[in-house]
Amino acid sequence: MRTSTISRETKETVISLAINLDGSGKTQLNTGVGFFDHMLDAFSRFALVDLEVTCKGDLYVDDHHTVEDVGICLGKAIREALGDRAGIRRVGSAYMPMDEALAFAAIDISGRPYLAYTADFATVACGGMGTQLAEEFFRAVTVNAGLTVHLNVVAGRNDHHKMEAMFKAFGLALRDAMAADPRVTGVLSTKGALD
Repeated sequence: MRTSTISRETKETVISLAINLDGSGKTQLNTGVGFFDHMLDAFSRFALVDLEVTCKGDLYVDDHHTVEDVGICLGKAIREALGDRAGIRRVGSAYMPMDEALAFAAIDISGRPYLAYTADFATVACGGMGTQLAEEFFRAVTVNAGLTVHLNVVAGRNDHHKMEAMFKAFGLALRDAMAADPRVTGVLSTKGALD
């Protein structure tokens, strides 16, 4: 089973995170930011990964450090759990509708971190999570997992719907990219290596 457990402690956050890439979407989430927990749950269910996250962050400042640092830990856990990345499809993409909102994600487990992100929000926050922090979260995951990610909100008016569509699209695309393919021998790369 492709699993990883990450612990990270700074002056801003104390995080424990465990992931099973071959799970069924079960979660135990307690970041102190309810809306962020909701988004992580949506990601996990659509990626079909089991995810446990506990974070004690400096929420008296704001939610920035909590959201970004959980992204760092999630990225590291994904990278570790994927191992040598042999035998996986490597790339995946997905559109995700949610009512009037539509998001698109494309992922390459390339070892070359890059985030192309396009999303506009009308509000400062959804629940207790700043809408600007979605980009910080996805950048942290992208860099620490070694992914190339294109993530776009294509349509939408309701910020909750747009944000949730993004997290679900990301989960669907990642599920596709990290899936095993028996026809792939070694890593799927013209140069024979990923990085």
